[in-house]
Amino acid sequence: MARGVAGDPDHGVELLWRDAEREPRPGLSLGRIVRAAVELADAEGLEGLSMRKVADRLGFTTMSLYRHVPGRDQLVDLMRDEVLGEALVTASDAAPDTAIDTARDAGPDVGPGTAPDAGPDAGQDAASDADGGWRGRLEEAARRAWELRMRHPWLAEVRGSRHLPGPNAVAHYDHMLGALTGTALRPSEVVAVVGLLGRFVDAEALLLAETRREESRSGVSEQEWWGARDSLYERLDRFPALSRLWETGGWDAPEDSFAFGLRRLLDGVEVLIRERDESRDERCPECGTPLETAPSGRPRVYCSRACQQRAYRKRRSAD
Repeated sequence: MARGVAGDPDHGVELLWRDAEREPRPGLSLGRIVRAAVELADAEGLEGLSMRKVADRLGFTTMSLYRHVPGRDQLVDLMRDEVLGEALVTASDAAPDTAIDTARDAGPDVGPGTAPDAGPDAGQDAASDADGGWRGRLEEAARRAWELRMRHPWLAEVRGSRHLPGPNAVAHYDHMLGALTGTALRPSEVVAVVGLLGRFVDAEALLLAETRREESRSGVSEQEWWGARDSLYERLDRFPALSRLWETGGWDAPEDSFAFGLRRLLDGVEVLIRERDESRDERCPECGTPLETAPSGRPRVYCSRACQQRAYRKRRSAD
């Protein structure tokens, strides 16, 4: 039996952060179980996922699976981290930020992060930056996440606020936080923007997954089903705004809801960055010394490594 119980979060952490390279190759392994579960969820959705079905798929008994994973909830967390590995960028894909002084030297953190103040190009559009700028990097990360949910629609169905992150999930989250490095956003705003963007992607993907599931269940497309609702439409002429939009073609060529929403969300972030950029204090928050531009041309957060380390120790002691 796998050590720990199904409701033990610490055991879930051990499973997610295990060394997969040390798993035995022959026979049943946690890696094989997770991959089989992903294939099953891809075909039937989360509602079709059960330990018994995964065991049948692998040709083992259900009890055999429980020797590796204590329950379905932990299996879903493992599946989520497995597929999030597909969305990770390589080092060559990520924008260079080694010249930026930042308090992130302590390593990736799933909690509140930090972000340095903005440089002169903080509010520019992706097309005007050689590396795509913050907007290009964040848009690319969002599109990768969207494409991942198109391949694995069940991913958007993983609901709840207490799903433990594994190494791939943390790396994905850290990359999105890092996309805003170099902007004038406050640390809490960096975390809020990434959270908002993640919820937007999940909401759009969940709607699409539910639509596809309903079409598969009924055998009727969404367009066909709504097109046959004449008994409803004949009652709508009493609503002036709706009627006017209908008559002027508001529903004739619908916007791509994901692309439209992503552009508008990033537009709002850009406005906030510009506001922060105009009001930023270009002094070291630790000692008050005026900040000089780094050799790379990017802004600094602290005037020296010593001030950066002092600020980091203060935050740790406050925790």
